[in-house]
Amino acid sequence: MKPWSHKQSALVRALITILAGALAAFVGTFAHRMGADMNIPYGLALAFTLIILSTWCARARLGAIGLALHLIASSMTAWGLALTTTSSNALIVGGFQGDMPYFTQHAGYIWLYGLVLVQVVMLMLPARWFTIPATRKAHNS
Repeated sequence: MKPWSHKQSALVRALITILAGALAAFVGTFAHRMGADMNIPYGLALAFTLIILSTWCARARLGAIGLALHLIASSMTAWGLALTTTSSNALIVGGFQGDMPYFTQHAGYIWLYGLVLVQVVMLMLPARWFTIPATRKAHNS
């Protein structure tokens, strides 16, 4: 039994993959700075966990093409949010000077570049890691 999204036509699976990539990057962009001011980057850990899970699903659903669609959608979303904000209301902040915790200064850059790097690394992993095994229904005797 495959998940609902895996049973759809190729076009619907592609749309699901694109939307999932954009949504994962959108949520991750809002989450990535949690804890950065205390130098405990639990927001980055949550954001990357979300991207990893979403990327795994994309590759399981459509293979390398799905991962590519996911990478494009998530990158466009995260970088779009980073580039369309003004300095007074930025969602992704980077380039601080002065005496601040490391993750306060660098969480934005780690998120933007790590988002791409994680997905490229997942593209190089063996395809068998992204398969959903077929299960048989239990028959009652």
